Amino acid sequence: MRKLEKLRNMNGKIAVITGATGHLGFAICTALAELGANLILLDKNNNNLVKVKVDIEETWDIKCITIECDLEVENQRKKAIKKITQNFKNIDCLINNAAFVGDSDLTGWAVPFPKQSTDTWRKAMEVNLTAPFHFSRDLFGKRKTKNSGVIVNISSIYASLGPDWNLYEGTSMGNPSAYSASKAGLEQLTRWLATTLAPHTRVNAIAPGGILRNQPQDFINRYVQKTPMERMASEEDFKGAIEFLCSDLSKYMTGQVLIIDGGISIK
Repeated sequence: MRKLEKLRNMNGKIAVITGATGHLGFAICTALAELGANLILLDKNNNNLVKVKVDIEETWDIKCITIECDLEVENQRKKAIKKITQNFKNIDCLINNAAFVGDSDLTGWAVPFPKQSTDTWRKAMEVNLTAPFHFSRDLFGKRKTKNSGVIVNISSIYASLGPDWNLYEGTSMGNPSAYSASKAGLEQLTRWLATTLAPHTRVNAIAPGGILRNQPQDFINRYVQKTPMERMASEEDFKGAIEFLCSDLSKYMTGQVLIIDGGISIK
């Protein structure tokens, strides 16, 4: 029987992380680097990718490769996948972390339902659901070796919960239908892939609750009041789950959604 130290060790393994330069993406990268995995970092801003690469390689004795890729664009995804498969025979771990969350300049997103646009809906579906399908299929679909691959999809509590609109009252924040629907689809894709890719690849998901990121104070106060742990999450709160799901610590676990939300979904 192996010791826990051996089960969590990922020395020499290769992990692909989408959305690698975001807040949660960076925490995922650092967790995997700390476990000894070499990283392939994907995001749409090359300058940010270089900064993350330098930061990680200066801290841990691992190698990083960066690939600039806008996951909304199918041709860019194809080029990224081709670059990965040409340089590596097998990928050990894929973290589908990138998410379409919109911004203040995007129309038809964080607005009342009658104003939410079909164009923005399509953008969210492409990044949040189609891209994970695309990468999972092309990096793991033809794999044959048993118990050798891991896919972790980053979902959301809003894959299974309806929004509490009282949280957003008096703020410019919203809860777009496309975000929830795409994350719900991602969780079902997780289960579908788990049975389809077994036994050579395990597929699980993490469903985070709200992460503290300079939201309006009124929103934070309301959210905290509804959360048994009496705070919003930090990125650090997800590093342990990444270690567990990506390493052999969870070698017999597949098709599951690990909810990490401070308990807000049970109230």
